[in-house]
Amino acid sequence: MDEKNFYLDTIEQIVPAQREQIMTAFYEFLELEHLYESAAEIVKTQLGIYDNEFSMKFQRNPIHSIESRIKSPQSIVEKLQRKGFPVSAKSAEQHLTDIAGIRVICYYIDDIYAMAELLTMNEAFQVIKVKDYIKNPKPSGYRSLHLVLTVPVCMSTMTRRVPVEIQIRTIAMDFWAALEHQLHYKTSCEVPPSLKQELLECAETIALTDMRMQDIYQQIHELD
Repeated sequence: MDEKNFYLDTIEQIVPAQREQIMTAFYEFLELEHLYESAAEIVKTQLGIYDNEFSMKFQRNPIHSIESRIKSPQSIVEKLQRKGFPVSAKSAEQHLTDIAGIRVICYYIDDIYAMAELLTMNEAFQVIKVKDYIKNPKPSGYRSLHLVLTVPVCMSTMTRRVPVEIQIRTIAMDFWAALEHQLHYKTSCEVPPSLKQELLECAETIALTDMRMQDIYQQIHELD
């Protein structure tokens, strides 16, 4: 049974007095999901266009892969409650900017900034927030470039501007972030300072490797 049918069957078991209100909220969240999925697809399509353009001009692709995700209704509700906001689809639109998320994995650090510049210069998109965790890594060692852009989604009756959170990082940065995330979620215990230091040292080693690989690429490119 898919998620939609599960919720519908659950709603049918609720007393009629509450059923209409819950059904309305349910369909509002479904519409919200469709809206944010559409926004994510617009950004992914534009990134694909840039990647193909680079391939034609420079005979290589700057993007290794693109992944997207939409927060589940449960995650949205939990975040709204955690932040003390009303729980509704309208409240989610007003207060959350990470319902739609895209992760862009690039080959080199320069590619990250090239893709970010193209996205932020795109006249259709509006920049809401930029956080550069590459130039200013988190204390844990985490590195990535984060953007929040609003994207125009043309519906049948109107155009809606929808925020999309975009994380752009190299393969090496993503490798470290994935393992660090798994390590933290595998245990409910506090990670000892010695292990935190080891993770930080690994992040710094990976960052140095990123810079060396980019330098090697530039040297090889100059040989052509």
